Amino acid sequence: MPTVLKQRILTAVPLALIVLALIWRAPVVWIQIVMAAAMLVAAWEWADLSGYQRRSSRIAYVGVMAVLLAVMATTELADQTLWRVPGLLWWLGVGVWLLYQARRPMPAHLPGWLRGGAGLVTLTLAWASVASIHGQPGVGPFWLTVLVILVWGSDIGGYFAGRRYGRHKLAPSISPGKTWEGVAGGLALAIALVVALRAIADGYYTDLPGYSWLIAVGIMVALLSVVGDLSESVLKRQAGRKDSGRLLPGHGGMLDRIDALLAAAPVLAAALVSGP
Repeated sequence: MPTVLKQRILTAVPLALIVLALIWRAPVVWIQIVMAAAMLVAAWEWADLSGYQRRSSRIAYVGVMAVLLAVMATTELADQTLWRVPGLLWWLGVGVWLLYQARRPMPAHLPGWLRGGAGLVTLTLAWASVASIHGQPGVGPFWLTVLVILVWGSDIGGYFAGRRYGRHKLAPSISPGKTWEGVAGGLALAIALVVALRAIADGYYTDLPGYSWLIAVGIMVALLSVVGDLSESVLKRQAGRKDSGRLLPGHGGMLDRIDALLAAAPVLAAALVSGP
């Protein structure tokens, strides 16, 4: 087993167990606090990748992020449906731009204010989405588990399918290592895992949506998770970095670990509002 892969596994397994324990055992407020901490760390990394070279500038950026999260929490905006459609449209727009840009040379330099502003929107939407999903009456932990399984399945399946079968580049100017075969493999594993989870959950819940709705939403969430991954790749390419940080051995920084979730969470949150 390659050393890098071994290191990734040794970091990912304990982290996954901690995440699942929090989802199923922690109250909503603790999920909000843990996610807020993750978003603030991610904001520091995002500011760095956006060209905020001064430490004071990055501190100010994280401060703005903290204020936005505090407003969302104290005014209960995370529970409102108003922001969910714009959140979905935001990521669909990012996806369209990435498709357009995928086989074209990347712009030499995206303005720091644009990258920084996108970060504030992205991280705030992700926090609100996770809080909203976990807060679903009676079924919050199930749906948040669906979210992380879709993200993890897409990532793991994409990694191994891409290494074994990858031939056709997905977005060579953004992330040369990603392939369409990897996307297909990730999608297949993600949907298989969610269908298995749905079958297990039948014994505990009586009002879950049918398999066809779950698969359709799962496909959309998994595909948008790839958009989240690619969007962070754009940031790193602009900054000339391989990773967003060195927080997690074998994985890089916080953004490297949650980039796919940032896009996937608003999609699932919007889907749960519309219902099956």
